[in-house]
Amino acid sequence: MALETTFIQERLVKKFGNNVLNFEMKRDIFSFEATPENIHEVIKTLKEDEALNFHFLTDLAGIHFPDNDDQHQFAVSYQLHNWYENVRIRVKTYLPDDAEVDTITDLFLCANWMEREAWDFFGIRFKGHPQLKRILNMDEMISHPMRKEFPMEDGGRTDKDDRFFGRTVSNS
Repeated sequence: MALETTFIQERLVKKFGNNVLNFEMKRDIFSFEATPENIHEVIKTLKEDEALNFHFLTDLAGIHFPDNDDQHQFAVSYQLHNWYENVRIRVKTYLPDDAEVDTITDLFLCANWMEREAWDFFGIRFKGHPQLKRILNMDEMISHPMRKEFPMEDGGRTDKDDRFFGRTVSNS
């Protein structure tokens, strides 16, 4: 029997109630949200429940939504894969500006570098992470460059010509 989205939803709602919500098909991937307080247990259930079998963490990514309210400024998106049924799933949890969520490195070792990248670029802290430090940027950086408030270009650079970037230069 194929793993149906309704079965996944019913199983999770039965266990987590209102802590899992907004189930939908989004670009051919079954997606839903989980509260930050429950995200670790939700992912643990997706992995360890023998009826679900999402044993592979495909991706974990941080996202910044500067136009959202204060409690939904950031998100962590987890993409999991059930190899047996060839089913993918996306779970998202929204976080406030002082973004912090439980690590899942105890469930998936590959989450180590993915969580470090989310910390490095977005400043999302993962409680319990074994070595949460920058992975691609210099340790001396005090900002998180993928946040939308971080300027795209260095204002001090003189080697860029705005005409090449689709911007017009006014002569006034």
